[in-house]
Amino acid sequence: MNVDQPTDLADRVAQALVAMGVPAQCRPAPAGACALRLGPKGQWVDYTVVAQPTLARATLGAALMQARQAAQLVNTPTLLVAEYVTPPVADDLRAQGQPFADAAGNAWLPAPLVFITGRKPATKPLQPATGRADTPAGLKTLFALLCHPELADDTHRAMAAAAGVALGSVPAVLQDLQQHGHLLVLGKRRRLHATRRVLDAWAQAYARRLRAKTLQAVYATPTFDQWADWPLDPADGLWGGEPAANLLTQYLRPGVLTIYAHKLPPLLMAGQRMRAPEGPTGRVLEWRKPFWGQLPAGPRPDTVPPVLVYADLLATGDGRCIETAAMVYEQYLASTFPQS
Repeated sequence: MNVDQPTDLADRVAQALVAMGVPAQCRPAPAGACALRLGPKGQWVDYTVVAQPTLARATLGAALMQARQAAQLVNTPTLLVAEYVTPPVADDLRAQGQPFADAAGNAWLPAPLVFITGRKPATKPLQPATGRADTPAGLKTLFALLCHPELADDTHRAMAAAAGVALGSVPAVLQDLQQHGHLLVLGKRRRLHATRRVLDAWAQAYARRLRAKTLQAVYATPTFDQWADWPLDPADGLWGGEPAANLLTQYLRPGVLTIYAHKLPPLLMAGQRMRAPEGPTGRVLEWRKPFWGQLPAGPRPDTVPPVLVYADLLATGDGRCIETAAMVYEQYLASTFPQS
């Protein structure tokens, strides 16, 4: 899983801005980062670049989180740059107050004031290179390592059991993680390079490649607001997403309920009078299938691991969920995955 971004993306975005009549210049920034100086001489604004080659609604939350992290470390506003930003994603970014620009010529810049959307790329946007760590087996293996970093120094068999993957897939995944600096190897010892950067990279890849496959069904229920009183046995299913965040932080009021279970308990379905939703509505229950194997218990026996709660919240792209994801990170993940 490669979290390094194409080095020429910021240059191509700058060229697109110049073509729109916005003076733009790429400049080096601290810690090897890149900045764009936008606007006429003497009135320019410096933006710290946060590169997201493929930016979609599924990965919007993780991208916004990375931009906000960067903003905390520098004294300049951040600019999300991408190959292409669709009009719906452009509207979402503007609503969240996040400046962006893409290589197709779409941008929203509060200073200098620019808002252009709907321009389509002349060629198909470039897709990031993928490796074994970006496959479903790779994402499951890295998820197990993120939930249990000590597992990195265990046997391949133990990793496969924890991740719920075939034993033969583990060596290639570990090699890919080592190649991209996420797994440190010294002799026969292995250690996960546990930083927030790898956590966020996994959250984005999970949202893009694996999360949609976990959804099994969607139900409406008249007892939606009483979800916390449902008799859900942890042996039968675990709360994920927004209800899990509520249980972990006591902050977020769920707008969508999520249960991870191999099969929803029939008595729970009958007792809560679950049925197919009659129309588009956010107040529904999502049944998602667990994708992992044998993981250690988390901080609560009735929720999925905080790593997954964090990723599911970011995948919504919703502002209140992103805010709660930051709380989950600070309370449960920051000590293991510090800012790099």
